[in-house]
Amino acid sequence: MTTSAAQLVLSPAVADALAAGRPVVALESTIITHGMPYPDNLAMARSVEAIIREAGAVPATIALIAGRFHIGLDDALLEAFAADRNAAKASGRDLAALAVQGASAGTTVSATMLLAAQAGIRVFATGGIGGVHRGAENTFDISADLTELGRTPVAVVCAGMKSILDIPKTLEVLETQRVPVIVHGSDAFPAFFARRSGEAAPQRLDDPAAIAAAITLHAALGSGTGLLIANPIPEADALDAAAIEQTIAAAVAEAAGRGIAGKEVTPFLLARINALTEGRSLAANIALVKNNARLAARIAVALAGRH
Repeated sequence: MTTSAAQLVLSPAVADALAAGRPVVALESTIITHGMPYPDNLAMARSVEAIIREAGAVPATIALIAGRFHIGLDDALLEAFAADRNAAKASGRDLAALAVQGASAGTTVSATMLLAAQAGIRVFATGGIGGVHRGAENTFDISADLTELGRTPVAVVCAGMKSILDIPKTLEVLETQRVPVIVHGSDAFPAFFARRSGEAAPQRLDDPAAIAAAITLHAALGSGTGLLIANPIPEADALDAAAIEQTIAAAVAEAAGRGIAGKEVTPFLLARINALTEGRSLAANIALVKNNARLAARIAVALAGRH
């Protein structure tokens, strides 16, 4: 079933690009609503969109605004959305209930994938996906992002899963879901803030055109799943793997001690890690998002050239 045309709102730029077969890159919006304060979030969103345009693609920031699913925001709408401190955080499961209430929300990876697929967008850039939380064998805390990757044919370009998660277990779930995991330009799977997680790359491709070819062939095989394109943070922006792991472990222990659970865990951990690193983790987060947007645009351009 397709989302109601009365609720799915494509910006003119996105609608024109899709109609003409030009490259489009989806962007999530929880990084705007829950990732950083205004106006820093607005500056970040504008800079990421500019990077995508410079690479020859059209950015499509996706958000729920006043009960309608927006695929692409003009600058005035983007600014108003970034300033809205009452916006909720919407996973794929939350979209319908929030929409019928006329609510506004930032979309997580799972929600953004779902809406991007509805709009016909095949490439999506984000910072990192959700996954299997540390201690999930006791809490069963596993992100809906993994389920969505297993059934929604969108290629997600990221710096791996957030390093607050259990990376080996997350990779196991992705394998179970038949989701191809391709690392761009490295034999090591990245760890978000760090370039290496200690896990090997399941597959490696070095060229955006080769990644686009893999996306096309994967779809032709009738797999029905998304793809995870892991793009290591640039060396100049990466944090020391051992040091950030100690910081994450301390933040995870603090969250557990305070009884923080569910969808509140990730925002708490990211904020706490940023405080413990004196802002270095936020700077790295912004750098990796920009790096992912650039690669996603190059892949989208290559995909558009194949049709």
